[in-house]
Amino acid sequence: MGIKEKLTIEKLIEEAQLFCVEQSKIQHSELYGITDGKAVGTLIEHKFQTHLNEKYKVLIGSSAKGIDLPSDDIETDIKVTSIKQPQSSCPFRDAKQKIFGLGYNLLVFVYDKTDDSTTQAATLNFVSCSFIHKERTSDYTTTYRLREMVKDGANEADIVAYLQDKNIPADEITLAKVAEQILQTPPEQGYLTISNALQWRLQYQRIVTLANDIQGIEKIVNYNNPQ
Repeated sequence: MGIKEKLTIEKLIEEAQLFCVEQSKIQHSELYGITDGKAVGTLIEHKFQTHLNEKYKVLIGSSAKGIDLPSDDIETDIKVTSIKQPQSSCPFRDAKQKIFGLGYNLLVFVYDKTDDSTTQAATLNFVSCSFIHKERTSDYTTTYRLREMVKDGANEADIVAYLQDKNIPADEITLAKVAEQILQTPPEQGYLTISNALQWRLQYQRIVTLANDIQGIEKIVNYNNPQ
């Protein structure tokens, strides 16, 4: 092995596509009969991290520390989810994440798993894989409405009322600051569905079925259309 090259976002996207194609061809005996999505997700995530590690100089974070690929030039969390319910959770840092994005990129693998009883192995078909730039990781409906409100000349009180109405988890002083920020720099249109809980629950249905090209979202493997 020569010197490993440094991982870049471009390379990460290329490797994700290779990985999806490779993994779809393999019989996974270790996944046979496993119905716990989290267990499947963790396994695939580790496989992908190993795949990256073999070829590149890459900083791998620990799940306890937050995101999977934390280096400043990558700042990406890897999410693996089943097509049956494409969602995952992520740590709640701050109410603004729902409006201005999570603060890091997401690489989302969506798989369809089938078990074959004769071979006692599972097949993984990656039906979707997307790289979502951090400015697109906010909540779709919230950002859509806020952008409309700013366009329609809403003031700070209107925005605070909307945020309270949507149960954005923050006190009034914080909401006033957020409203001020929204008026100064309206948020980008987000493409996730983010539900409030102790952790954010992220839903990716919109990303999976996205037909149009959206700047900031790269479809690596497309729904029902494996490359």
